[in-house]
Amino acid sequence: MRVDSIDKLFIEELKDLYSAENQITKALPKMANAASSKDLKKAFESHLRETEGQIERLVQICNILGTSPKGKSCEGMKSVLDEGSSMLHESAEGDVRDAALISAAQRVEHYEMAAYGTVRTYAQLLGQSQVAKLLEETLEEEKAADQKLTSIAQKVNVRAQQPA
Repeated sequence: MRVDSIDKLFIEELKDLYSAENQITKALPKMANAASSKDLKKAFESHLRETEGQIERLVQICNILGTSPKGKSCEGMKSVLDEGSSMLHESAEGDVRDAALISAAQRVEHYEMAAYGTVRTYAQLLGQSQVAKLLEETLEEEKAADQKLTSIAQKVNVRAQQPA
């Protein structure tokens, strides 16, 4: 499909987000298993449940708009997750690996915040106030997840700095 209007761009971006969120649901259990910090493990497990809810919200949004969320692969998220996977495998177990996991997870959160902020703005521009509200809800969840990771990082990074 040729993207030649904000309407079409909006739909394509929603499909991209649907793909991204599904990729994240596959990565989060691996990240939780690799985490040594109980707080970090718990944050990843909690965000997995939240991400599953965000996927349901995207399906609801697409139903409202009369479209399918499927049909696109989010190559940006694939790259961000691949980079995080490399960091995971290159870092020593323990606090240093936890610091790397947090770094990778925050890159994911920032990617999502940028994407959700954009599609929320498109929804507002297109007069889709119900959709905009649903997208804002997800955007706020992503911001909260990022803040939680920052809070955990304040402890983990200090411990990671200590000699082994």
